[in-house]
Amino acid sequence: MKKIAFVFAAAGLMSLAACGHSTNQADAVANAGDNAAAALDNQGDMLSAAADNSSNAMAANELDNAADAAHNSADAVKSDAENKADAIDNAAKK
Repeated sequence: MKKIAFVFAAAGLMSLAACGHSTNQADAVANAGDNAAAALDNQGDMLSAAADNSSNAMAANELDNAADAAHNSADAVKSDAENKADAIDNAAKK
């Protein structure tokens, strides 16, 4: 149930984030970043689920670490895409 709520929350936030850019190119960059971030978050969720299902504590710990890394990467990708989209918008204003 938590995963479904997370997906809906992420979808809502992504739709709001897509509204803020003034050029089509910036929107495309932001949307690509959102899609890549969502894919990384999904991988993190799968790794976390695998950790929960593991009977080996050491393997579960490594899977949790990999899940955290995937989620951190998703955050970084989204941030980088938003920064690039903002730079595109700023360049278009000049």
